[in-house]
Amino acid sequence: MSKVRLLVGTKKGAFVLTSDGKRERWDVSGPHFAGWEMYHLKGSPVDQNRLYASQTSGWFGQKIQRSNDGGKTWEPVGDKFVYEGVPGTHQWYDGTQHPWEFKRVWHLEPSLTESETVYAGVEDAALFRSTDGGQTWQELPGLRSAKGHLWQPGAGGMGLHTILLDPSNPNRMTIAISAAGVFRTDDAGKTWRPVNRGLKSPFELPDPDAEVGHCVHRIALHPSRPGVLFMQKHWDVMRSDNAGESWQEVSGNLPTDFGFPIDVHAHEPETIYVVPIKSDSEHFPPDGKLRVYRSRTGGNEWEPLTKGLPQQDCYVNVLRDAMSVDSLEPCGIYFGTTGGQVYGSADSGDTWTPILRDLPAVLSVEAQTLS
Repeated sequence: MSKVRLLVGTKKGAFVLTSDGKRERWDVSGPHFAGWEMYHLKGSPVDQNRLYASQTSGWFGQKIQRSNDGGKTWEPVGDKFVYEGVPGTHQWYDGTQHPWEFKRVWHLEPSLTESETVYAGVEDAALFRSTDGGQTWQELPGLRSAKGHLWQPGAGGMGLHTILLDPSNPNRMTIAISAAGVFRTDDAGKTWRPVNRGLKSPFELPDPDAEVGHCVHRIALHPSRPGVLFMQKHWDVMRSDNAGESWQEVSGNLPTDFGFPIDVHAHEPETIYVVPIKSDSEHFPPDGKLRVYRSRTGGNEWEPLTKGLPQQDCYVNVLRDAMSVDSLEPCGIYFGTTGGQVYGSADSGDTWTPILRDLPAVLSVEAQTLS
């Protein structure tokens, strides 16, 4: 029987949770790197025991960790992230120009085909690649050439937080930056262009047709249909059926179209999940009711999933990297909250169980299906 491993990053360390295919009982290992902010952990699709982790500390800076045994032991690898050439400047919050400065790694994305290759999305926004298991990192500088001087930080900084690899086309990659937008390469990272047509950001951008400057919170795809993208934006849930060339809103009957995560069912490419929160200033669920919303139609028509989730006095948030799915049947859905709970559903969201409570605030959740 297959197993599931959850990699949970929190503000005070990392936790590794494992269960059998029933997903009823979980073994917990951790905290690893106690006291460190663990921005993201992710496993290689090629080697299920190869894990990568990004840890940050105000005292000690940025560290990349690697495990070769499924998280039992870890070793520090390379943490030298140097922008290619003369970095130049980008826009600051007040519209002035600000020098490019490396701060931290927001997201790690292992290659679909090479266990030693992994991508890192960083703040200030840039994309780095390692081909030696994280020992050394090289920037893909063509990305910042895509109008990088016009990029501006979102409320939490200017981070490259989403990296989507196309399983059908190794030369195509799509990334998202807060608050610059979505960008795509079709030549393995040499050149990039913004793919934000149809996005509207009237409060941030006076130009309704602005190519960059959109606060995209998260994008997702289903491996069987990599040309169909789903997006949770600062406001609006969006969909593209042409790899980002154009977007249309699919918020439909959601109680609010503000949120951070979005994910796709493992076996149903038209089934998607979001967690609406009240607004950009009130980061908690509407009416204090924690509800995951599911659409089985690729958007527009949404149903609240509440069974097992607190429906009163709940004021947590779910961050952009804190939702994930496994590939078992039925599909498992998992998410973590800023209140330190990790919830799981072994039936595609119909019912939920708190897997773990009282953790530090959860920053990321990644599910691995283990053979």
